[in-house]
Amino acid sequence: MVRAIVFDFDGVLANSEPLHYRSLQNILAQEGIPLTEDDYYARYLGFDDVGTFEQIARDRGRRWNDDAIAGLIARKSVVLEALERDISVLFPGAAAAVRRAAARVPVAIASGALGHEIRRVLDREGLTSCFTAIVSAEDTTRSKPAPDPYAHALALLGSAAGGPLEAGRCVAVEDSIWGLESARAAGMRTVAVAQTYPAAALTAAADLVLASIGDLDVNALTDLCAE
Repeated sequence: MVRAIVFDFDGVLANSEPLHYRSLQNILAQEGIPLTEDDYYARYLGFDDVGTFEQIARDRGRRWNDDAIAGLIARKSVVLEALERDISVLFPGAAAAVRRAAARVPVAIASGALGHEIRRVLDREGLTSCFTAIVSAEDTTRSKPAPDPYAHALALLGSAAGGPLEAGRCVAVEDSIWGLESARAAGMRTVAVAQTYPAAALTAAADLVLASIGDLDVNALTDLCAE
């Protein structure tokens, strides 16, 4: 049977990518750098905040050092929090899907988002206690598509369970090619939710593609791990 489920956060549980785009666009505009929605989704969606600003610096000929990037990230985080205030950013059905999964198996998050951003949303939605482990951008040296975030989540889940978990019996739920590649590199089975990209763009890297997170069925994941 499936031993654990590890969720990506942005684009899977939280419909926060539009808010990340708007907050990034806001900060870049202050630096005199325009950012279109097409550019964001095509070039920067798969990065954590550090990777995003590093890539933008390369693309736009900027020389931001580590301190400058840290400052940009802090400013973006303030804008993001203001955009999230007093609204639910979860996808329809996401909270119910998490609770269904957590009632059956240990669940975790492996995300490129900042830890306080993830926990802020989960706390507001009353979901924090559902998760055995939360791996965020600060917790691994390498971000997706490297396997590190998922490998670290599995290690934490194994520690909580009292022994290592077989990666092939654990499922990652993702919305992007970068995330699916990360989970596969960690040896996990992969489920894609077509909430950010069309299903056709995800099929090659996913064992199963769902239209939305609300369609997640733990029984189907058990069957997937038994194949």
